[in-house]
Amino acid sequence: MKLLRLGMMALVCTALFGCDLEGIPRAPEVGALAPEYSSRTLAGDSVSLSDYQGEVVVLNVWATWCIPCREEIPALQRLHDRYHEEGLRIVGVSVDARGEEAAIRSFADEFDVTFDIWYDPAQRVISTYQVIGVPNTYLIDREGIVRWKHIGPVTDDDPQLLSALESAL
Repeated sequence: MKLLRLGMMALVCTALFGCDLEGIPRAPEVGALAPEYSSRTLAGDSVSLSDYQGEVVVLNVWATWCIPCREEIPALQRLHDRYHEEGLRIVGVSVDARGEEAAIRSFADEFDVTFDIWYDPAQRVISTYQVIGVPNTYLIDREGIVRWKHIGPVTDDDPQLLSALESAL
């Protein structure tokens, strides 16, 4: 009976949450539905990817202490400046520790960030998206499908990103 119950739980996890047969969540693959994710803004407001339904989203997971993240923020800002009017929403999810709101604000000010910054000190985005390091980026189309993903810093001239972005927009 216990094996049957574990089997049913693994089946439900696989069907509903994209888990493998052992019940461990899998990283979303290109072409798959992006997992639902919610967090908070630095002002403390609740936000969710579902709030951006119908828009193209670049979900970027980063931290203030991450050197490659510091390198990619200007590229993300340029992408925001270039494509925001066409419906692109860039969401930078900081996984800095609890109590680091001032450091995150200072980081955003230093780089003149005008795209959305979410704060996830519990690092739920890491388990939800199976992030193995920062920075980590996902392009999600208007239907909520992952169209591109990248581990490491993003550049605003990456031909694969630009092709996926142009297609999604």
